[in-house]
Amino acid sequence: MKIVAKRYQISGRVQGVFYRAATKRQADRLGLRGYARNLPDGRVEVLAVGEAPAVETLQRWLWQGSEQSDVLGVIEMDVEEAAPVGFQVL
Repeated sequence: MKIVAKRYQISGRVQGVFYRAATKRQADRLGLRGYARNLPDGRVEVLAVGEAPAVETLQRWLWQGSEQSDVLGVIEMDVEEAAPVGFQVL
């Protein structure tokens, strides 16, 4: 399988609503590496590295997020960057 790396910036009500923790659970379930972190402007940034179908599954999930979140937008960027071991919430 092809390994891909994608960075996502998620806007909407995504901070303070367990979005990062829920993203970590999904990424762990899919076997992805990377991170989810808050950005100063209220968005969340996600780096996902793994097999292409798993990254695509996470991308679709990012539009749902946690039960308390209200996602308004997901911007996707291809990246060539090493990911940490496992998936981290920063």
